Amino acid sequence: MRTSLKPRKIVSKILTLCAATAMVFAFGTTGATAAPAPSDTPFPGAVPSWAQPANSEGPAAADTTIEAEFYLSLRDQKGAEALATAVSTPGNRNYQNWLTPDAWINRFSPTKASYAGVVNYLKTAGMSITGTPDSRLYVVFRGTVAQLDAAFDAQLTSYNFHGTTLVGPSQVPTLPAAVAASVAGISVDQGSLMTRPDYATPDGGAQPAPQARNQRPPTPSAACSNYYGQYADTVPTAYGKTSYPTALCGYTPSQIQSAYGKNSINRDNGRGRGGDGAGQTVAIIDAYASPTILSDINTYSATYGLPQMTKNSYRQIVPDPSQFSDQEACTGPSGWQPEQSIDVAAVHGTAPGANILYVGGFNCGGGLDIAMSKILDHKLANIVSNSYGNAGEAVSANTLAGEVNIQLQAAGEGVGLYFSSGDSGDEAINLGYISPDFPASSPWVTAVGGTSLAVAKNGSYQSETGWGDARNQIVNGAYVDPLPGTFRFGAGGGISAFFAQPAYQKGIVPNSLAKGMRVSPDVSSVADPYTGYVIGISPINDDTTLTTDPFTVQTYGGTSLACPLTAGQMAVAQQLSGQTLGFANPAIYAASREGRSGPTDVVSPRSQQALAFTSPSTGFQYLVSMNLDTSLFTAKGYDDVTGLGSMNYPFALAVAQQANQGHGGGHH
Repeated sequence: MRTSLKPRKIVSKILTLCAATAMVFAFGTTGATAAPAPSDTPFPGAVPSWAQPANSEGPAAADTTIEAEFYLSLRDQKGAEALATAVSTPGNRNYQNWLTPDAWINRFSPTKASYAGVVNYLKTAGMSITGTPDSRLYVVFRGTVAQLDAAFDAQLTSYNFHGTTLVGPSQVPTLPAAVAASVAGISVDQGSLMTRPDYATPDGGAQPAPQARNQRPPTPSAACSNYYGQYADTVPTAYGKTSYPTALCGYTPSQIQSAYGKNSINRDNGRGRGGDGAGQTVAIIDAYASPTILSDINTYSATYGLPQMTKNSYRQIVPDPSQFSDQEACTGPSGWQPEQSIDVAAVHGTAPGANILYVGGFNCGGGLDIAMSKILDHKLANIVSNSYGNAGEAVSANTLAGEVNIQLQAAGEGVGLYFSSGDSGDEAINLGYISPDFPASSPWVTAVGGTSLAVAKNGSYQSETGWGDARNQIVNGAYVDPLPGTFRFGAGGGISAFFAQPAYQKGIVPNSLAKGMRVSPDVSSVADPYTGYVIGISPINDDTTLTTDPFTVQTYGGTSLACPLTAGQMAVAQQLSGQTLGFANPAIYAASREGRSGPTDVVSPRSQQALAFTSPSTGFQYLVSMNLDTSLFTAKGYDDVTGLGSMNYPFALAVAQQANQGHGGGHH
């Protein structure tokens, strides 16, 4: 269980760090430049918000090994921002005039000489270099607490971060002026190792209720439904009813395709063939790698009528298991395997003809950056699905700025980055204050929120609500808690504390909501595990040997599902339109403004919606009340649960056609 921090103190700390590093984030302006260089240059933005005396557990052990990262300065920060804006904005004369990876690196990346100087400094200080991307945007390295303190005077300390012990600086780190001149930011804390996959299961974490002596066994309940409303179950009176539909067993790929309108674009595209994403490559990034993914996806495909994947249509770039690091902190290969399985099944299910490239990180910190750079530095794909995030924006200001520079590279090259918005609503339950999750909160990525989806018996779209579930157990014919019960999970989103409102959101996101800042998400898709998606997996049972249990079909949800479903739809849209979207947000908002074929506007239902759920592992019965996402609310038009609305194939195609209308053409 994570502990809580007082909101005012956290926000004050965040704002202090922002001011100290002179960081103003907007679409086209990040202002993240190298600090001035006196004899010893301080990096106040390297201190994360959670590194406070009140959270201290004392000095970190000197021999503890810590992963750290240097973010180097771009040669032309404002130029990189201007390019990313121009090539991504329909109607701009430079729209889609992306740079090749080599051209972007030669124009904006730090010089080879300055990069070599930083790397040599780290080696001389005794650090072990673990990641050096071709872009030279950052260096990932490791050192002991003693080495890091000696090199940066950070006085590393152990802190309690909501129940987890993390090491971070207790004072502002410094660098010698000669080195600092090339460095935009420093990360010498373990906050990045709190990056987590954003998946959720209907039964995960279920805790048996206290047993009264006279408590009767759970009442037998109806089975899960294969389509919305197939079965119903009797419950104690709730919202004026005593019967509710049962939770879904998990939608199949054909149900998702049908509900989100794939058949309509197949009829209307006029090309004589159905859109399936052929000729497109969707990249997926997660930590570690499943040892059984190819056999799993093919067994799954045979079960649900999808084409088999081959070594040509499914490729992966993954570290050898001997290179996996920080497994305990990152929840290990078994903790990330479901994420990879969801991502691959969701992309293949929505774009069956697309190629998939999986790139695994050696951990959930710097390893994810290295995985991203392997794609960007050679432009191995132009759609990248990333179903993971931090808890809110609780990473250092230096880390935020460094990650944004990687995103600027993606936008400048015409690569669209899609990130899940998170599964803990406004994060108050975990952080003690309200925050959207990063990287989804960045204005340079497409943030995908979540919905609860109802699909009819014939496969047609029935309805959607915002994803936010409160769950209440039923014991002896009564609810354990007052209705609606305890918040369980819901889509992330909300107002960033760091990033200014991007131009593409102005006039669409209500001023009363934005208050001049970036609001996420941008779009959404089904994420509720009680209306979830079936995946196939051979679960890892030992993180050391990577042995697995037999193949099984399971039901998953989370914005981890919504993100790759959206990425797959965009791949189909690119195929049918003949257009590459790159960073798609300006085109998404422009197409939404035109409104000919928009996302499905998700609004609050007229009456409270709920599902009956019986845990298959415990037999306990619950009522799940829907569309209750903490302080985030669905509304007509844009909202901070579902963004512009639920993504569907016709709208994805409309976005691509918007790109076609605003085409500038060419690469250089």
